[in-house]
Amino acid sequence: MPQADGRLVENIVHFARALRKAGMKLGTAQVETAIRAVEAAGFTRRVDFYHILRATMVTRADDLDLFHQVFAMFWRDPQFLESMLHMLSPKMREDKPPPPKPAAHRRAADALGDLPERDPPDLPEREEIERDALLSWSDNAVLRAMDFEQMSAAELAEAEAAIRGLSLPVPPILTRRMRPDPHGARPDPRATLRAALRRGGEIERIARKSPLKRPPDLVAICDISGSMSVYSRLLMRFLHAMAHAPVRRWGRVDAFTFGTGLTNVTRALQKPDPDAALAAIGHEASDWQGGTRIGAAIERFNKDWSRRVLGRNAVVLLITDGLERGDADLLASQIQRLSLSSRRLIWLNPLLRFDGFSPRAAGVRAILPHVDSLHACHSLDSLADLGRALAEPGLRDVLLRQM
Repeated sequence: MPQADGRLVENIVHFARALRKAGMKLGTAQVETAIRAVEAAGFTRRVDFYHILRATMVTRADDLDLFHQVFAMFWRDPQFLESMLHMLSPKMREDKPPPPKPAAHRRAADALGDLPERDPPDLPEREEIERDALLSWSDNAVLRAMDFEQMSAAELAEAEAAIRGLSLPVPPILTRRMRPDPHGARPDPRATLRAALRRGGEIERIARKSPLKRPPDLVAICDISGSMSVYSRLLMRFLHAMAHAPVRRWGRVDAFTFGTGLTNVTRALQKPDPDAALAAIGHEASDWQGGTRIGAAIERFNKDWSRRVLGRNAVVLLITDGLERGDADLLASQIQRLSLSSRRLIWLNPLLRFDGFSPRAAGVRAILPHVDSLHACHSLDSLADLGRALAEPGLRDVLLRQM
C-alpha cells in the first residue's frame, strides 16, 4: 500500500481512538469496515467522507452528536481534502469567537487533548499561592452548579469524588417495637412487675417505654436509557456512597435499573469499591444506553419485587426523565400502585434543569399526580438541595405546587 494511503489509514485509526476516549463504543470490526468503505467509495468532498465514517462507525442515535463534535475537531484543517494525504495540521484556529458549545463538545475536546490549560502564568511564589486558592474556589463553585452532561471526563471524575462526600439525611421512623425509656410517654407494665417481684411485690416506680426508632430503607429505580446514561452513572455513585457511608442514615439500600427491562443491581452495589460496583452494574444491566419502557419496568417491579423490598415502609427514589415510549395509561396505573406501596415516592428528573420545563409529555403527566416530591438531579448542587428538602419536609412539595 502506498505511503499516502497508509497515512490515511493511520489517521482514521487515530480518529477511532479519539471516539472511544470520548465515550463512544466502537469495535475493531467497525474501524476496519470504515477503512474499506473509504477505500471503495473514495472521497471528493469533506461531507462525503463525514457520512461514510458516520454510517460505518455510529450504531446508536445518542452518539450522533458526539461523533459530529469529534469529527469537527479532529479534521479541523480547512484545506482538508488537499492535505488529507499529508500531515494534518491540528493547530489551526479561527480568529472569530466560537459559537456556544453543545453538551458533547467538552468530552470530545477532552478526548483529543483540546482543553485549555488552567495553570496560571509564572508568578512570584506568594502571589501564585493566592491565585491558585482563588481559582480553586471559583472552579469548585462552577463545578457544583454545572450540568453533569456538560462536564468533561476530568470534571466528571472530580464530580464523582465530590459525590462520595454528599449525604442524604432523613429523619428516622418509629417502629412498633418498644425500648426502655425513663422519660417515655407510655408505661411498661411488664418491666414494672418484674422490678416489683425483686422487691417482694412492692412497686417502687412505674417503668416507662417509648417506640424504637430505625433508619428507613431506600429503594432506587433508575432509568439507564440513552438520554439518562450520564446522570445514571453519577447517581449510581451517589447511591453507592449512601450504602457505604460511615454513619448509616438509611437502613437497607436496594437499587434497580431499567431501560427496556428491569434489573436488580443491589448485589453489585454492595461491592466496597465504587469503580468495581459500577463495572458490575454495567455488566449486569445489559440494556444500558438503550431504549426505555418505564411502564413495563414499573409493572415488573410491582409484581416481582414490591413485597420483598417495600415491606418495611421504604422510601422510593424514581430516577427518570419521564419520556415514556410505551403506554402512558399503563405507566399511570403502575406508578399509582408504586406510590401506595411506598412510604414516600420521590421523583428525580434531570429535565428540571431547564427553566421552561412543563409537564407536556404524556409520561410526565402520568407520573406527576402520584409522586410525593419532585426534584432535579443534574448537578452537585441539585443533589445537595435534595438532602435539604428531605431534612425539611415543608419544602418537599414546592415544585409540585408550581405545576
